[in-house]
Amino acid sequence: MGTASSLVSPIGAVGEVIEDTYEGGGGEACEIPVEVKPKARLLRSSFRRVGTSRPGGLIGASFKSTASVQELECMAEYERLKKEYEIFRISKNNEVASMMKKEAKLDKENKRLRAELQALQKTYQKILREKESALEAKYQAMERAATFEHDRDKVKRQFKIFRETKENEIQDLLRAKRELEAKLQRLQAQGIQVFDPEESDSDDSCTEVADDWDAAVASLLQVTPLFSHSLWSNTVRVYLINTGETQTEVDIFMQKYSPKLQKYCERMEYFFQVVHFPVETDNSFQAVRKWEIEKSSLAVLFLHLTLPSCLLEECEEAFLKNPEGKPRLLYHRLEEGQVSSDAVQQLIEQVRCVNKAKIISHTGGLEEGACEVYNYVEKTIKEDILGCEITQLERKDVTDHGDSSVPEEEIFGDVLWDAHDEQEQMEAFQQASNSTCELGFEKYYVRLNDLVAAPAPIPPLLVSGGPGSGKSLLLSKWIQLQQKHTPNTLVLYHFVGKPMSSSSEPALILKRLTLKLMQHSWSVSPLTLDPTKLLEEFPRWLEKLSAHHQGSILIIIDSIDRIQQAEKHMKWLIDPLPVNVRVVVSVNVETCPQAWRLWPTLHLDPLNAKDVKSLINEECSCAEVKLTKEQEKKLEKLCHSSTACSALYSSLLGRMIASAQSAENIDAILQKCSQCQDTVSLYKLVLGSIQESLESDRDRTLMKEILCLTSVSHNGLSELELMELCPELSWTVLASLVYSLHKMCFLTYGCGLLKFRHLQAWETVRLEYMEEGQCTFAAYREKLIDYFTTQLSQERVTWRSADELPWLFQQQGDKQKLQKCLLNLFVSQNLYKRGHFAELLSYWQLLGKEKSSMAAEYFNSLKLYEKNCEGEASMISLADLYETLGRFLKDLGLLSQAIAPLQRSLEIRETALDPDHPRVAQSLHQLAGVYVQWKKFGNAEQLYKQALEISENAYGTEHPRVARELDALATLYQKQNKYEQAEHLRKKSFKIQQKAVRRKGSLYGFALLRQRALQLEELTLGKDTSDNARTLNELGVLYYLQNNLETAELFLKRSLEMRERVLGPDHPDCAQSLNNLAALNNEKKHYEKAEELYERALNIRKRALAPDHPSLAYTVKHLAILYKKLGKLDKAVPLYELAVEIRQKSFGPKHPSVATALVNLAVLYCQMKKHSEALPLYERALKIYEDSFGRMHPRVGETLKNLAVLSYEGGDFEKAAELYKRAMEIKEAETLLTGGKAASHHSSSGDTLSLKSAFSPNTFLPHGQR
Repeated sequence: MGTASSLVSPIGAVGEVIEDTYEGGGGEACEIPVEVKPKARLLRSSFRRVGTSRPGGLIGASFKSTASVQELECMAEYERLKKEYEIFRISKNNEVASMMKKEAKLDKENKRLRAELQALQKTYQKILREKESALEAKYQAMERAATFEHDRDKVKRQFKIFRETKENEIQDLLRAKRELEAKLQRLQAQGIQVFDPEESDSDDSCTEVADDWDAAVASLLQVTPLFSHSLWSNTVRVYLINTGETQTEVDIFMQKYSPKLQKYCERMEYFFQVVHFPVETDNSFQAVRKWEIEKSSLAVLFLHLTLPSCLLEECEEAFLKNPEGKPRLLYHRLEEGQVSSDAVQQLIEQVRCVNKAKIISHTGGLEEGACEVYNYVEKTIKEDILGCEITQLERKDVTDHGDSSVPEEEIFGDVLWDAHDEQEQMEAFQQASNSTCELGFEKYYVRLNDLVAAPAPIPPLLVSGGPGSGKSLLLSKWIQLQQKHTPNTLVLYHFVGKPMSSSSEPALILKRLTLKLMQHSWSVSPLTLDPTKLLEEFPRWLEKLSAHHQGSILIIIDSIDRIQQAEKHMKWLIDPLPVNVRVVVSVNVETCPQAWRLWPTLHLDPLNAKDVKSLINEECSCAEVKLTKEQEKKLEKLCHSSTACSALYSSLLGRMIASAQSAENIDAILQKCSQCQDTVSLYKLVLGSIQESLESDRDRTLMKEILCLTSVSHNGLSELELMELCPELSWTVLASLVYSLHKMCFLTYGCGLLKFRHLQAWETVRLEYMEEGQCTFAAYREKLIDYFTTQLSQERVTWRSADELPWLFQQQGDKQKLQKCLLNLFVSQNLYKRGHFAELLSYWQLLGKEKSSMAAEYFNSLKLYEKNCEGEASMISLADLYETLGRFLKDLGLLSQAIAPLQRSLEIRETALDPDHPRVAQSLHQLAGVYVQWKKFGNAEQLYKQALEISENAYGTEHPRVARELDALATLYQKQNKYEQAEHLRKKSFKIQQKAVRRKGSLYGFALLRQRALQLEELTLGKDTSDNARTLNELGVLYYLQNNLETAELFLKRSLEMRERVLGPDHPDCAQSLNNLAALNNEKKHYEKAEELYERALNIRKRALAPDHPSLAYTVKHLAILYKKLGKLDKAVPLYELAVEIRQKSFGPKHPSVATALVNLAVLYCQMKKHSEALPLYERALKIYEDSFGRMHPRVGETLKNLAVLSYEGGDFEKAAELYKRAMEIKEAETLLTGGKAASHHSSSGDTLSLKSAFSPNTFLPHGQR
C-alpha cells in the first residue's frame, strides 16, 4: 500500500478532505484502505471532482497516486475542522462565562428583593400593631367619654344644688338691701341729705380721659337711640325744595350732578338719594314731607323772586326747626332790576341766624347756579356727612394713584371688617329700644341683674317667650341700664334678623363678636376666616380678654334660634365660660332647641290688661287721638282677651287706632281687631287698611311689587333700587308707601335698605301675596337676578350686587350661573374683603368644588382678565385682585399656592407704581404673612422690615400703618422666642396706636362725635342750669376725644363755673368737672395744675360721697398715679392704701380688684426700698389671684415675677429662681394659648363707640416688675 501522495497529479492542487459519511464522527479526517471496495465509489467521485475541476487532469492515474491525494485532502479537512472546533469551543466558553455572570447578578438581585420583602413585612406588622393600638385608644376614648358624660351629669346635679343655695343667699341679700334702702328713705325723710350714687352726675366714667376710655365714651354716647336716624343711616339723603321759578336749576342738578354724587357715595359704600316732591303736590303729603325732612342729611331750598304760601310750612320745618344742626343750603337767584318778595326776604333773614345754614346769592346763569349748588353739596357730603376730612391723607396713598376709597385692611390691618354688619346691629338695637313703655319689665331686670351678680360657673340664661312678646325690647332696655349704671361692664350684643339673612349667618356672628373682643384687647392680629377655626378661636379670645378686663363681660344674642344650625355653630355656649363672663340669649318658646331647655330660663309672661291698655294709650296720646267712653269699654274688653297679651300685637293695635281718621273708623277697627286671633292676622288687617287708603289700583300693584321684591331679597332693597326695578314708581308714591308701611311696623331701615321690621310682617306678605307658591317666588327672584346681573354687565360691582346675586342664584338652584357669578373676580373680591369668607366658601361647597379646584378656577379667570388689562389703572386693579386671591388662598390653607399671586401682585405694583409706594409695602406685608404661617421666619422678617421701611418713609414714624408693621414683627419675634425684641416693638407700636386713636377716633367716631358736639353746643346757649353744665362737661370730653385740647379746656372750665354758680362749690358735680380738668392738664403735662385740681376734687368727694363710692376711688387712683409720676412717693402711699380700703369695701377682701390695688401699693413700696412692707402685699395678692383665676393665670405670673425680683434683691436666690421659673411657665402657656397675637389700637365698649385708655390700671405693673 502506497501513500496518498503518489496519487496526486504534479500539476494538481490538494483536493478536499473526504468526509466519512458512514461514521462521520467528530469531523476528523480518516485514512481510507484501498482494498475496501465499497469505498471505490467515494474515490471515483473524488477523481470525478478532480477531473471536472481540472480539465487537464489525469483520469487514468495510478491507484497509489489517488490514495496520496485522498490523504492530503483529509489532512487539510482535518486542519480546517480543528480550527472551527477551536472557534466554537472558545465561543461556547465565552457564553458559559456570560451565563455565570448573569447568574451571579440574578442571585444578587434576588437577595435584595428578599431584603425588601422582609422590610415590607416588618412595616406591615408595625402598621398592624399601630392599628390595633389605635382601636384600643378609640375604645378607651369612648370609655372616657362615657365616664365624662356621667361626671357631667353628676356636676349638673351638684350645680343645681349649688345654684339653689346661692339663689337663697341672693334673696337674703336682696331683702337686706331693701331694708337698707328703706332706712335710707327714712333718713332722707328726716332731712338728712344723702347723695345717691345712681342719681348723682358725679360718675367719672364719662370723662376718665386718663384712665377708662371705654366707660367714658359709653357714658357719653350711652346707646345709639340718642342719635337721629340721619346720623346712623347708610343713605345720604338730599332734600330739595323749589318753586316753579327755580324748576330749571333743580332739573339740571338732578340730571347732571346727581349721578356724580351717587357714584361717589357708591364708592364709599353709601347710598345716595335725592328727595324731591313736585311743586304741585297736594297737602295730603305734608306728613310724608315732614318725615323725609327728619331723615334727610342735607336740605336745599331754591328761591328766586316769590315763595308760595304752600311751601312756607315746609321751609320752616327744614330750615328754622333744625334741632340736630344738620347742614342747610338756601340758593337765591338774583336778577338786575327785580326785587324778591317780602316772604323771600323775611325767610332769608331768618335763615341767616340759623347755625349750619349757608346762603348762596347767585347772579349768573341757571347752569352756573346749579353747578354752585353741586359744589357746596359735594363738599358738605364729604366733610360734614361722611367725615372724610380726617381720612383724606389716608386715602391719597401719598401719591395720586388709586381711587378715593379706603381699603378695609388699610384701616383695620389684617382684619377684614364689614362696616355694614356693624351698622345693621346698631340700627337693630336702636329700633328695639325705641319704645318708651316698660311693659312691667322691672321684675325681669332684677332677674337679669342677679345673673350678673351670681357666682361662677353659671350657664347661659335663656329668655323665652312667644312671638312678639317683647324679648328684643327687654334686652335692649336692659343693655341701656347696664351701660348707664355699670360702665365698666363690656356688653357685646347681636340682634338676629329674619332667617337666611346676613345677620343670621353663624360665621359672621362669631367673626363680629371675636373682632369686638380683639378691639377691646387692642389687637388687630390676623383673624382666621375659616368657620371651623373661628369656632375654636372665639372662646380663646374670650378667655384672654376676661383675664385682663376689670369688670364683667355680657354677651347678649337676641333670637338665637333663627341662626342656621344654631346648636352646631353655637356649641361654645355649653362649654365652661370664664368667671366674669355672662351670656343671655333669647328664643321663641316654640323653636327653642331641646338641649337648651335645661338652662336657667326667664320666661316672659303674657302682658296683663293694664300693660296692654297703657301701651295702646301711649300710641293714641302720641297721635292725639281720644277715645269715647264706649270705645274705651270695647278696648277694655279687647285688652282682656288672650290675643292681646302680646307686646307686638298691642303695639300694632295702638298704631291702627292712632291712625284712624274718625270715631267711626275707630269703631270699625276695634270690631275687626276683635276677630284677629294672632299677630299675623292683625298684620293682614293692617295691610288691607293700607291698600284701601291708596287711590288707584296702580298704586296697590306697586305696593305689592315693593313688598314681594323685598321679601325675596337677601337683606332688603334700597329706595333707589326699588325705583329702578319698578320704572312706573314715582318718588312721591314710593315715599308715601314707605311712610305708611314704616308707620304700621311693616318696613324699617337697616344699612340704608328697606326690610321687614318683624318676622310676622314677612310671613304676612308671603301668605297674602305669594299664595300661588314657588312660581310667584321664582318670578320675583328672577326680576331681582336680571336687575343685579345688568349691574354686573355694566361693570358696576357694588357691595349690594355682591351680597344679593350669588345668594339669589343659590336660592334658585342654578349652579352654572352661580359659578359664573363667583368667577366675576370683583364680586368675590367684594365678598372676601368685607369678611364674608364663610359665605363665599359655602357657595363653592354648594357647587361641589374642593379648595384646589376652586383655586384653579380663580387662577384661570385672573389670567384671562390680565390679558385684557391696559393702562396703569387697570394694572393697579389687577394687583389688587392678585393680592385678594393670595389672601383667600392663605385663608383656605393653600400656602404654597398663595405665594404666586402675592408675588405677582408685588411685581405689578413695583412696576406700575414705584418700588417705594405704600401699596408695595402692603404686598410685602401680605407675602410675609404667608411665610410666617409656612414657618419660614427668615423670609418673613426680611419682607416685614422692607414694608416697615417703606411705610416710615411714606407716612412718617407715627402712622398706624407703621404700627401695623411693628406689630407683625413683634409677633414674628415672639414666635421665634425673641421676647425682648418683641416687647420693644410692641411698646413702640402701642404708643403709635394710642396717638392715632386720639387723633381720628374709631370707625364712625370722628364724624359722629363731631356732629354730637355740634348738637350739644346748640343746647348750651340758654341760661345757667345743671343740665346745661352737664352738657358743657360732655362737650369738653367730646372735643378731647377729637384731640382738640384747647377747646375741650374751655368747655370744661365753663362747666365748672356754671356748676359752682348753680350747685355750689362743694357739690359732687363740681368734683367731676375738677377731675376732668385735672385729667386734661395731666395730658398736657401741666402736672402742678393737675395736682391742685385732683386734690380739690378729692376733698369734695371725701365729704360728699360714701367711702366706697367708685368716683372717689377714681380720683384717689389718679392723684396717686400723679404723685408717683412726680416722685412724691410719701404722698402717694396713703392714697394707694385708701384705694385698697375702698376696693375691699366695694368688692370684698378676696376680689381680684383688691389684689390689683395691693400689687400697686407693693410696687410703690419697692420703689421706696421698703421691701419688708411690699412682701406680704405681694403674697396676699398672689393668694387672691390664684383663688380667683387659677394657678396658671397671667396675673399670677406677673405677681410671681414681682416676688422673684423681690426675693433676688433680698438675697434669697434659690427662691427667686423657683418663682421666676413658675412665672416663665405661665408666660409660655399664655403664649401658646394666644398664638402670639399682637396688640392694636382698636377698641370697643360693647357695641357703642369706644376708645381705650392711655393709662390702664395695670400699665405700671411691668415697670414695677423690672
